Amino acid sequence: MTPRPRRGRAVTRALLRRMPLPKLHSDDDKEDRGRVLVVGGSTLVPGAVLLAGEGALRAGAGKLQLATARGAAVGLSLVLPEALVVPLAQSRAGEIAGARAAAPLRRHAGETDALLIGPGMATLPSVGGLLAAMVPLVAGDATLVLDGAGVVALAAHPALLAPLGGRVVLTPHAGEMASMLGVDKEDVEADPAAAALLAAERFAAVVALKGPVTWIVDPDGELLSYDGGSVGLGTSGSGDTLAGIVTGLAARGAPPMVAAAWGVWAHGSAGRILSRRVATVGFLARELLAEVPALVSR
Repeated sequence: MTPRPRRGRAVTRALLRRMPLPKLHSDDDKEDRGRVLVVGGSTLVPGAVLLAGEGALRAGAGKLQLATARGAAVGLSLVLPEALVVPLAQSRAGEIAGARAAAPLRRHAGETDALLIGPGMATLPSVGGLLAAMVPLVAGDATLVLDGAGVVALAAHPALLAPLGGRVVLTPHAGEMASMLGVDKEDVEADPAAAALLAAERFAAVVALKGPVTWIVDPDGELLSYDGGSVGLGTSGSGDTLAGIVTGLAARGAPPMVAAAWGVWAHGSAGRILSRRVATVGFLARELLAEVPALVSR
């Protein structure tokens, strides 16, 4: 990819007013605000699913379901009592056991409005097998969000997402994007907008490529950029919170591009708030979450 100047519309409050979230009504209940299913985690990294799941609720989703490795499920249900937790078959390493783990999720996946796969998962063959088993289960009007290993696994399954007709959001950082496209990380960092455009076209998905400037692209080539975050967002678990926020907004009925733009803005704005209140660095990913409801209600 040869670097060249890129121009995209900046994600600002003014732009978001032209991309409104679905309206809330006084008589809406939790079913009206959508159902989320988050699949991920492991016995070593159970907290990724916790952060993503709470992010979805903080973004306004009505019902939350989490699915993780069996050894992490009980602890997860205790620290997030708002969620239904599904224990999944796990490998000897404590990872979700790929396609073999998908069977208990058939009913849950078919009844969800937004599905997130990938936070806290590490074993790529297992993630690829799980994705291949899960994508056909996604309901006809639901949105699929992929993060972390869920994004990287697409390199071996380039046509997997085509049946979803663009109802997909990918949230990679530069290293994950490089693995997904089969290029060097330095190439992605040299021209991140070009990498995001290529990935959006190749995988028929909205792409939010995280970095100092986050580039948000849809499969038709619409290009948005956001540079309003803070250095403190570069902390463990921050990406999990972003993926959860995007998923929660999608569950509420926001189209993929709208959910991605609002999610990136809310995540970055929460970071700026904490940078002023706490310090430039040192705040925790979980502290971002309390700021999200007010931001997405504006």
